[in-house]
Amino acid sequence: MIEVNNLVRYFGDIRAVNQVSLSVEKGDILGFIGPNGAGKSTTIRMITGYLSPSSGEVKICGKSMADNEMFCKSQIGYLPETAPLYHDMSVKSFLAFTAELRGIDGGDRKTAVDAVIQKCFLERVAYQNIGTLSKGYRQRTCFAQSVLHDPPILILDEPTDGMDPNQKFEIRKIIEGFGKEKAVMISTHILEEVEALCTRVVVMRRGEVVANESVSDFKSRGDKLADNFRDLTLPNGGADW
Repeated sequence: MIEVNNLVRYFGDIRAVNQVSLSVEKGDILGFIGPNGAGKSTTIRMITGYLSPSSGEVKICGKSMADNEMFCKSQIGYLPETAPLYHDMSVKSFLAFTAELRGIDGGDRKTAVDAVIQKCFLERVAYQNIGTLSKGYRQRTCFAQSVLHDPPILILDEPTDGMDPNQKFEIRKIIEGFGKEKAVMISTHILEEVEALCTRVVVMRRGEVVANESVSDFKSRGDKLADNFRDLTLPNGGADW
């Protein structure tokens, strides 16, 4: 459902992403990891169509992002690292506004909003202004907007950032449920999250893919990878990056 072929991105003379290729199919939950500055966010922005590659191709549900931008974007639910929210709106009114932008009308809009509030455990803050919420609830509200239109693909950048342990557990269970029906890609620094959620892992370093394998294979190679990439904190000990 996501197919990335030889993506390259320059910023001036700096090559931030170099020949990145990966794929995510229905039923996959891909952990996308690497240290700060590895090129993860730039790659995600190219996959979601927010940034054009210098070269290479992104395909979403079999169609080229370059040639079918509106269709491809409509198939993606995207949670960016910094949650884009209107702080003077309530959670429910923000989600209704998002549904309207997505073209969900009438009774379908109310049904979609009520369903996602329940699914994301937002009932107790549904009528509260977003600006008064904790960071964890703001992140959860932004997660809700990314799944509101029931897209076949989810791309989540640090989805549990700022959440307490109970909130992390709840959101991970939601993502795990979605992963049975959708293609899910999660960018995270939390190796525990990869172990708990993901079926596969792609590791980036200095703009390049240095590992693309099952989570079990990745964990078994932790010490060897650490020898080769000393600036990474790898699976042994479950440390965050």
